[in-house]
Amino acid sequence: SNDEGPKGEDILRSNLLNLAYRQGPEMPTLKYGFADSHFICFPYETRRTGIYAAGSVRMPMDAASSIEDATGAAMKAIQCTELSALGSALHPRVGDLSFPDFAMSRCTQCKRCTVECPFGAINEDDKFNPLPNPTRCRRCGICMGACPERIISFKNYAVPMIGNMIKAIEVPDEDEEKPRIVIFACENDAIPAIDMAGINHLKYNAWVRVIPVRCLGSMNIVWIADTMSQGIDGILLLGCKHGDDYQCHFIKGSELAETRLSKVSETLNRLDLESDRVRMEQISIMDYDKIPAILDGFAERLEELGPNPYKGF
Repeated sequence: SNDEGPKGEDILRSNLLNLAYRQGPEMPTLKYGFADSHFICFPYETRRTGIYAAGSVRMPMDAASSIEDATGAAMKAIQCTELSALGSALHPRVGDLSFPDFAMSRCTQCKRCTVECPFGAINEDDKFNPLPNPTRCRRCGICMGACPERIISFKNYAVPMIGNMIKAIEVPDEDEEKPRIVIFACENDAIPAIDMAGINHLKYNAWVRVIPVRCLGSMNIVWIADTMSQGIDGILLLGCKHGDDYQCHFIKGSELAETRLSKVSETLNRLDLESDRVRMEQISIMDYDKIPAILDGFAERLEELGPNPYKGF
């Protein structure tokens, strides 16, 4: 494939850890050399499962604060040890006992899963086949979304499962003049934001149907084609904010989803559909008050475009 892959990682320059990871022997870092993590919800975690940052490794702080900070990191390490002994996922999917399953007979050695995994849970063997390391896995499903051959699945989360959810959605007839919108919403920020909109009695468009996903990075492009060929008029992707101050619980899942979406116009053109029928929005859990305006604005654009030409087929 000629697709551009994800940007290279900033890896800590040292010989302290010497980890056996595809991306390098040390931890991914931010631009100032601090350990990369989801600081808002998981301040002690790093992108290397079982390794926790504390004190001035995590952020600037004095000696007294570092001692107190180390206590928090030690508690997270204890949690990691206990959950790993049970074969369970760590934060944020604590208690998930599933693992990614690879149908190796269909693997094309494209390396997308090994490159895009934010936690380095997939190495490569001598023949460049993916070599999963389950104890590193956070069960985000980003590898599942990355795979063009759809060979990766979980027992409780798979590409065909979401495909069946799409097929189960009732699509209004063309003469009803009522569009149908499908939202793929991240379960970490977008789904709670939608819930909070409901709790606060905010009214939003009734044309929408919501499908929760573990992370927007787990979105496989085939879901876009399946949704559009079903006759559904528009797709809205709700994911976490990314960038320097990212809020994605799985580090770069939302960013990867946007990268994939930028390439989906080719698929839509092949289906003779307008690219405006698919939109992505970045929201945080506190943006619940913006959801009605986002949905109404997208619905207005779909009314301008008219019904999906595949409706009724």
